[in-house]
Amino acid sequence: MSNNYRNAGRKPKLDPTVFRCTVNFNAQEHARLIAMHERSGVESMAAFIKMQFFGKPFKVFVIDENTRKFIDRLSSLNSQYRTLGVSYDTLVKTLRENFTEKKAMTALYRLEQYTKELARINRQIVDLANKFDEQWLLKSH
Repeated sequence: MSNNYRNAGRKPKLDPTVFRCTVNFNAQEHARLIAMHERSGVESMAAFIKMQFFGKPFKVFVIDENTRKFIDRLSSLNSQYRTLGVSYDTLVKTLRENFTEKKAMTALYRLEQYTKELARINRQIVDLANKFDEQWLLKSH
């Protein structure tokens, strides 16, 4: 019965960190350290300092506001295409049920023209996205 208290709680680490070091920075050095830490994307300041001290590589992610806006616009276009597809199906079903064949064919012809225009615009969007990717890849290398 006396051994049960050992089974509860957090399991001990295999290699606990028990040694601590202190470093003093002036205001400029501290600002540079904070900026480097934010660019690195590492959550913990301690992990970032260890990576710097022991020479482990780290990645710096730069978030460009224009890139974020571009990606948001592409995402909204995709949702609009999905909405358009649902509306397209509903319209075709309604035309078939409520109109004569001649009126339905006239409306479907106009719908087909608009769909071709939409496909052309979609190709332009894909071309712009590919151009953007190429330019971004050139900047990152």
